[in-house]
Amino acid sequence: MASLLRAATWGMFPWRGYCSRGTQGELSEGFVEALKAVVGSPHVTTAAVVREQHGHDESMHRCQPPDAVVWPQNVEQVSRLAALCYGQGVPIIPFGSGTGLEGGVCAVQGGVCVNLTHMDRILELNPEDFSVVVEPGVTRKVLNSHLRDSGLWFPVDPGADASLCGMVATGASGTNAVRYGTMRDNVLNLEVVLPGGRLLHTAGPGRHFRKSAAGYNLTGLFVGSEGTLGLITAATLRLHPVPEATVAATCAFPSVQAAVDSTVHILQAAVPVARIEFLDDVMMDACNRHSKLNCCVAPTLFLEFHGSEQALAEQVQRTEEIIRHNGGSHFSWAKEAEDRSRLWAARHNAWYAALALRPGCKGYSTDVCVPISRLPEILVQTKEDLQASGLTDPEDHEELLRVKAFAEQLVRRALALRGTCTGEHGIGLGKRQLLQEEVGTVGIETMRQLKATLDPRGLMNPGKVL
Repeated sequence: MASLLRAATWGMFPWRGYCSRGTQGELSEGFVEALKAVVGSPHVTTAAVVREQHGHDESMHRCQPPDAVVWPQNVEQVSRLAALCYGQGVPIIPFGSGTGLEGGVCAVQGGVCVNLTHMDRILELNPEDFSVVVEPGVTRKVLNSHLRDSGLWFPVDPGADASLCGMVATGASGTNAVRYGTMRDNVLNLEVVLPGGRLLHTAGPGRHFRKSAAGYNLTGLFVGSEGTLGLITAATLRLHPVPEATVAATCAFPSVQAAVDSTVHILQAAVPVARIEFLDDVMMDACNRHSKLNCCVAPTLFLEFHGSEQALAEQVQRTEEIIRHNGGSHFSWAKEAEDRSRLWAARHNAWYAALALRPGCKGYSTDVCVPISRLPEILVQTKEDLQASGLTDPEDHEELLRVKAFAEQLVRRALALRGTCTGEHGIGLGKRQLLQEEVGTVGIETMRQLKATLDPRGLMNPGKVL
């Protein structure tokens, strides 16, 4: 597969010879010295072990290391790096926390990996305007720790403690999306170093308004662009008030159908639930083992409610009625912060809990999204597909091929139900063909025209998305 991907990439954007002998992996000594002149010698390396660390994320895509890794300290250095690389025809691969799940950091054409984690300042907090400006090295947990005494928080919470600008780049989401939205709903402005080194503020320098009808939505263009249009060097994010009261719960169901029917009915009843997550019996068993929970091993919903004490009582009562109507049982309520944190930590660590079921094996993650009305259909069918596939047989040497076939079948089922091939992980390497099936020929052609306009040499994170 890697050979096919590389061939396809070269066909789209012809290879440029920037290496000393015209072969990938051999940056000229002069070029490496030029990198050091920009960021300083301690912040440049061509060591194989470091390059390999930067050539993969947490996905199944094999490691494809860059030719060099650099750590800029500020936006001026990022701009100079971009100008240097672009002028010499060297691919540029942005790198954050490396927690992606679609191969977004694989250097399919070699090049320079720009690790942005040293740029880790919270630049500006505007509590009256509910906004904050962060550099790309700031993670969601660090930001919320900084906000602890402000009465505000940032609710988008993917499973990993990902970098916030990396979350912007992939259009990330999390357990709070049902109430607070995804990254697309919570980004107000971006500072982006474009290919060639120019600096763009997508909503204008320093602006953090809540709505605008001024021209094209440039901010939205870069959310989910996966490093293919530029390097995000700062993000202005929307903050939210910390709720007055919070309560979480788990409840078990006799079947997958009953659990997802409850989910749909809760949302259709306009209960303002903050979080609602479904885990099947296999995943509940994994979470019990990994996170030392004591939940019933059955299809389970994790829920959380935010609001005033009076509002919570009404939400909980209505939700219990719906759940009991669908056969739910084994309610477990968590009102104390420590109990809630333990519950949601288990959910966020579900990926690692699943890996622990098969020591020594790797996980294959995929994600789709469908209209709420089609949720029961796709979950029930997918559970049946998993049981029929035999993907829990450790002695099956053809398992990986069946995993990939299952994942493609899942995505195509989601597309047939008028959904999307990715709800939060992004396209990366593995879903490019599926993206074309989703948006159609005209959609892909339009995206390629935008890419060619901003990145005419095809050097920004090549081989991803398109």
